[in-house]
Amino acid sequence: MTLENWKDSGTYFEYKDLYQIFYKESGDGEPLILIHGFPTSSWDWVKIWHSLTQNYKVFTLDMMGYGFSSKPWDYKYTIASQVDLWEAFLEENELFSFHILAHDYGDTVVQEMLARVKENPDYEFKIKSVCFLNGGMFPETNFPTVTQKLLLTPFGHLLKHFMGRNTLAKNFKKIFGKNTQPSDQEIDEFWRVVDYNSGKNVIPKLIKYLSERDRYKVRWREAIQYTDIPKRLIDGGVDPISGKHMAKFYKEIVPNADVVILDQIGHYPQVEAPEDVLTHYYQFRNKL
Repeated sequence: MTLENWKDSGTYFEYKDLYQIFYKESGDGEPLILIHGFPTSSWDWVKIWHSLTQNYKVFTLDMMGYGFSSKPWDYKYTIASQVDLWEAFLEENELFSFHILAHDYGDTVVQEMLARVKENPDYEFKIKSVCFLNGGMFPETNFPTVTQKLLLTPFGHLLKHFMGRNTLAKNFKKIFGKNTQPSDQEIDEFWRVVDYNSGKNVIPKLIKYLSERDRYKVRWREAIQYTDIPKRLIDGGVDPISGKHMAKFYKEIVPNADVVILDQIGHYPQVEAPEDVLTHYYQFRNKL
């Protein structure tokens, strides 16, 4: 599927009577929602989309500030606001019971969802299982790139003017596995969705989630530790941001941790090793 096909086969829903949110749905069966990472979009799931939709009713969207969705400058981009967006989407589609597969930034969005489950016995959404892919869920083990660190500084709003396709390519080369590097076409497609609708202008706002991870680290860590929901982590082991070191910490703190490490894979397992991700995800689901 081309990026144009992906966009053309999706649609939009209006959020807060103001913002246009891009989403896709396909398949039949138990609902599964896919939550993407930073700084990309739902397009990250394209390599596993067809297989998943043969087994489940699959939903994904571009969160606020990402992909083909609205990217307002004056919006308060927080993890909580992205969960609010997801909740509005789920309510509109009458999805009150579902499974989740998440990556990167999406992992933290799920942590906030789990925190709401933990804190509210009457939470209206039933999360039946969660599968995490690489993500900096724990600040103790998260090592952001130099570019990410610079974007967090007061000069981040200036740095955006120097960001482009080559910046993304340079950063992705560092975080993908040695033998699973993205092609030039893939880099072009990643950048197109990042830059769509002047997207790079909001990147310094989006990346503030790294500060939120520090602020809410106990709450979000306990959301994984103390919610009785089946969970699996599928981790690209050579990822310098959240590879084996993060998986090791996850095993140490999460009771009965279910962890699969893909030894030669980097930060984007669903892009680098889609068949492996599908195999381990289906094994997880078959155990439930």
